[in-house]
Amino acid sequence: MRPLRYSINVTLDGCVHHEAGVAPDEELMGYWTVEMQRANAVLYGRTTYEMMQSAWRRPESGVWPDWMQEWETPFADALDRIPKHVVSSTLREVDWNAELVQGDLGEAVRQLKQQPGEGLSVGGVTLPLALAALGLIDEYTFVVHPVIAGHGPRLLDGLQESLRLELVSRREFGSGAVAQTYRVL
Repeated sequence: MRPLRYSINVTLDGCVHHEAGVAPDEELMGYWTVEMQRANAVLYGRTTYEMMQSAWRRPESGVWPDWMQEWETPFADALDRIPKHVVSSTLREVDWNAELVQGDLGEAVRQLKQQPGEGLSVGGVTLPLALAALGLIDEYTFVVHPVIAGHGPRLLDGLQESLRLELVSRREFGSGAVAQTYRVL
């Protein structure tokens, strides 16, 4: 069974909004690229899928946009290629190497975890909360940035049951961010 891993950037006060001032620098983007390459597929809700697609999908021209730094293209390449599973009650179809997740969320994700491979990655805010509540996430990686946002959606806000976790790795970055990876006990 492949593990389901939840990885996200987070501020010191728990904000997980993508505009909270936690944009990765070259070192962090290298880290996220390796994390993406460890996954055989990603699982996104509609909002995260559309946000990632608008930023990281390879243009039809095949040329990455001018705003993208050279050190961002390995991540973009990895994300562009990886199979994507999208949980949505409003989308009727998806593309970008993606398929819609149909039916019962818990059962669908259990089936995805049963497929061979090194890992399944989940991103976003709302979907990981639902998956954590179902006990389906095996590993959590929080890249904690030295920023206090003061507002915005909070990490796993609304989770009804506490989770017992074990720290399995920790890495500090030159920016002051710290990646902490935990496994569920």
